[in-house]
Formats: sequence, structure tokens, C-alpha cells
Amino acid sequence: MAAPPAFAQNRLPALGDTASEDFGIGQERKIGDQIMREIRRDPDYSDDAILLEYLQGVFVPLVGAARQRGEIGPDLDQRFAFEPFLVRDRSVNAFALPGGYIGVHMGLIAMTSTRDELASVLAHEMSHVTQRHIARSIANSKRTSMIGIAATILGILAASRSNNADMANAAIAGGQAASIQGQLNFSRDMEREADRIGFGVMTSAGFAPGGMASMFEKLAQSSRLMDSGGFPYLRSHPLTTERIGEARARLGTTTPAAPVSVLEHTVAQSRARVLMDTRVDALRRWQSRDADNTPTTVSDKLAAACDSALASTLLRDWARADASLQKAQTLVQGSPRSDARAERAVALLATQSMLDRGDPARAEAALKPYATEPSRPVVLLGARIALARSSNEDGWKRAAEELQTWVSSHANDAEAWSLLGQLWGQLGQRLRAMRAEAEARVAVGDLAGAIDRLRAGQRLARGGGAVDFIEASVIDARLRDIETQRRALAADERSAGGPR
Repeated sequence: MAAPPAFAQNRLPALGDTASEDFGIGQERKIGDQIMREIRRDPDYSDDAILLEYLQGVFVPLVGAARQRGEIGPDLDQRFAFEPFLVRDRSVNAFALPGGYIGVHMGLIAMTSTRDELASVLAHEMSHVTQRHIARSIANSKRTSMIGIAATILGILAASRSNNADMANAAIAGGQAASIQGQLNFSRDMEREADRIGFGVMTSAGFAPGGMASMFEKLAQSSRLMDSGGFPYLRSHPLTTERIGEARARLGTTTPAAPVSVLEHTVAQSRARVLMDTRVDALRRWQSRDADNTPTTVSDKLAAACDSALASTLLRDWARADASLQKAQTLVQGSPRSDARAERAVALLATQSMLDRGDPARAEAALKPYATEPSRPVVLLGARIALARSSNEDGWKRAAEELQTWVSSHANDAEAWSLLGQLWGQLGQRLRAMRAEAEARVAVGDLAGAIDRLRAGQRLARGGGAVDFIEASVIDARLRDIETQRRALAADERSAGGPR
């Protein structure tokens, strides 16, 4: 294996270079997987394909830079997920979980002005992972079972999203739980290390150095003006004047990044802002933005148009949605500051709006310039368009083939499996449909539901008639695998004193 770049070899010592043997990489990933199984079943977990793609577009370059710098060694690269996910919550928060999972509240994306500010938070959280801060923080709780630790972390996350003091106290009741809570509050040294390493990672990935200082200053100012429990990020990552000063001081040590249009980020920021609170009164407020003549910049005008277009779509006010979509499309196509990524983002929003109103022809027209992309939003939207058309056997087959290719390399994509199951059902392939439905349940951690679907598939295969023997064999093998997983989880729960 090639040696890492010289600057990685010469980096300052990291607090997490010698993680405790009492809490190894495999254990950390296992706890993270247990937590994620629960989080994926939470109604506030969001798998919005369009917004998640944007989040991953910021995160993936950071992971690449961390690899090049030597922050992610072969052991972590092989075992950790390095996967961001979305939480539908208005509060400003992001958090690292054991095993490389990083949660981002939509409220955080909504308050960022540039992708560089968002990248600074993601790089900071990823540095907590790469430096094994989580493992070091809870290694002393070696007498606490992994399931016990996972359950406690879930309780702490739930408490962080609540302003209810009783709930917070209940979540950390008991000596061990309170101890873990204290250990999950990263030390001042760990925070400074995550700032330093995160800054190096984000600038190496091509993001503007000013993103971190700008984000710190925005967090500090906003929390002073309006914090009524809406900034849980600052409770777990307290800002100090020293940290803000160090972020500013680092600006003089790096080369400025090439300027990037903010318009794609503007569309993502707008989407997060609307989706983080879909109550009718909140949607009405965002919908009214199309009548606001206050915005003067292209970015502000685009934000107002996208706010109104998505809110109007969710309110099923199609005339208002069309008017706002037209404004947004005019802005991204006619402005000197426009860019192809922003135009694509508006096209995806238009496709969603047309599908939601049951107009697959206009949805297909909006998606047409991007229809051959192997990207997740395009593949999923294409499948929804195919399903929305009746008597569309050729279209169903094409969409099923595209989704089958997608899930072959993205086996944990629950929505893709669900759509694939619907397509196989339309094509009369009942056995394949049941298997896809089972895989969708596995992807969200519902092993019992997956087993039920696979057993139903077995009964169908044994019931006589034409049978796809290859698919029947796959179902048999998957059922054995999933039952083995379920038994292993049950054994872990028993060793922990029962399910939490």
C-alpha cells in the first residue's frame, strides 16, 4: 500500500491514536448498528433522497480527504460505516455515533448559508469518529453491555431533542447511564482536536477555509439571540471564545478555495427548512414567501421561490406550486450566477411536485435531461413515474431492471427495495415482489417483518404452479441468514438482561 502523503505523516499527535482495547473497532461498529436499527424506525428519521444526496455530496469529499491525510486508516475504512443520515427536526444539531454514523438535523442545514459551513460541521463530527473520541469516552464503562450502551445513547439523543427536563433526567437515570452521558460530552481537548483535524480535512477536500469560523460565529450569535432549547449542538459541543479565535487564526494558514455558486446549497437549504416542520401552519408561512418582494439577491429570491414551491406541493395547492416553480426555473436558468447543479435541483423539485399531483407525463418531462443518471434520486423518481402509469409493462420492466442494478450495490436502500417490490408486483412476479419487500424490512431493521415475508414466499413457492426456482433458492438462503441475525440479536439482549 502506498504511503500516505507527507503532510499526513507530519500531522500533530491525535488524542485517539491509541483507542482503548476495552472498546475495539468491531464493538464500536456493532453498537452503532444497534442504534441505527432503532433510529431508522423513528418517525423523525428521514430518507429524503434529494436532500440526502446533497448531504452526501458534501460528506463524501470529506471522507476522501480524510483517507488521503491518513486520518482514516485501513482498519477504520474497512469496519466503519462513514454514513450521514437526516433527522426531521427543527433544532440545530449534528452528532457522531459509534461506528461512523453521523446524524444531521434538518434545522442545522436550514441555518447554513453555504456548503462550506455545512462541511465544517460534518468534518468536525467525522473527526470525533476518526480519532476514536467516542470509544475513548465510554471505554471505562466496560461492565456495561453493548446493548445497554446503545439503549442509553438512544435515550440521550431523545432527551437532546426535548426541552422537557423530566424526560432528559429519565433518559440518564441511574449511575451507569449518567456516567455514559458524562463520557459522551466530549472534553475540551477533544473538541479542539476535532476542530483542528476537521479544519484540515475540509480544506483538503476543497471547501473554503472560512466555513468553520463563519459557522462558529453564526452558532454563537444565533444561540445568544434566540436559544430556547433550539441549539442542542451547543450543549454537547460548547463554543468558547478560544475555539472561535483559533478558527479565525487558521484562516491565515491556508490558500483560499475557488469560489463556488451558492445556488445549489440555497435549494437544499430551502428543502430542509420546509421538510423539518410539515405542520400546516408552518407550510402556510413558507408558501407565502412567493408573495414576498423583500429578497433582492438571486439566492434569496431562489430560496423564496423554492420554499413556496415545496410548501405548496405539500399543501396540494398546484397553481401556487406551478407559479413558484416557474420563478425558480427562471432564476437558475437566467442568472449569470446560475449553475447546472442548481438547475438540476429545481428540476428534481418539479419532478416531485408533478408526481405528487398524479401527472407522470409532466414529471417525466421535468426529469428527462437527467433520466440516464445512475443517481439515487433519479432512479427512485424514475421508478415512481413508471408506477404512476397504468398499462406500462415495458416501463415497469425498465424501471425494475434499473432498481435491480441499484440495489445490487446499495443493499440497504429500503425505498429502492420497496419500489422494486411494487414493480415486480405489477409485472406479476409475486415471488420477486415478496423477496424485495423482505429486503426493505431488513434495511430498516425489522427482521421479524422480513422473516414473515420470506416465509410467505416459501409457502408460495411450494404451492405448485410456475415457480422461479432461482428466486426460491435466494429466498431460502436469505431466510437462513436473517434468522441467524435475529438469533444473535436475541442472545445479545438476553446477555444484557432483556431488550431495552
